[in-house]
Amino acid sequence: MQVERVEHVKQVEQVNWVDIPAGLLRRGTPVDEVPAVARRYADTGVPVEWYLKEAPRAEVHVPAFRVARTPVTVGQWARFAAATGRPAPQGPADHPVIGVPWEAATAYCRWLGEQLGHEVRLPTEDEWERAARGDDCREFPWGDAYRTGLANLVDLGIGTTTPVGSFPDGASPFGVLDMAGNADEWTSTLYAPYPGAPAEVATTEDWAFDRHVTRGGAFRHDRDLARCARRHGAYEPDLEAIGVGFRLAAPAA
Repeated sequence: MQVERVEHVKQVEQVNWVDIPAGLLRRGTPVDEVPAVARRYADTGVPVEWYLKEAPRAEVHVPAFRVARTPVTVGQWARFAAATGRPAPQGPADHPVIGVPWEAATAYCRWLGEQLGHEVRLPTEDEWERAARGDDCREFPWGDAYRTGLANLVDLGIGTTTPVGSFPDGASPFGVLDMAGNADEWTSTLYAPYPGAPAEVATTEDWAFDRHVTRGGAFRHDRDLARCARRHGAYEPDLEAIGVGFRLAAPAA
């Protein structure tokens, strides 16, 4: 029976997990640095108020966990769709699946967890930033300087998704891929200001299509969304057009 179980799991899915050790996340951006950040990315047209959502900086202990090296793909989602009677996804099998509502992403996690025999879930916002940022205060997953060609963002001019893991030089300190660009990624965290946030920061984002925070940015986004500290969301109902996907997390092994 155990052999049958192992074979069944192999047929269902193999997740390439990355172990993220417990550690201190230097989350967000110091309040006094926000104006400089806004000036640095002024060409993107993003108002300073959006960057204020990252403030203040705080040191947060994040327990150990696991995260998938790459986002969930069209091929992986297709197996879930076939098993649950959902519409088949569109696009190449090795591209990230996009257009996935938050509830459907969490349903995939539950389904896969049942197949694998352990909890599978979306990462929290703090876990996501820890996996992207590592132990320091780097601005991007790969370091402090933005470099075109390390992520699938609008400056490449591709205009759509690319196969997951296509930019290995853009890996995070833990070796997690596609933390910037390709698909904007759901987290399990509902938007709220950070404790001690400036008074100008909105307490809710009623204009969002979904209140859960997304991270990383998609192929259609500019380099500001590649920043590890940047908090985003699904602000339009067409989740495929804005490139919303997700990656998996799980408790530490």
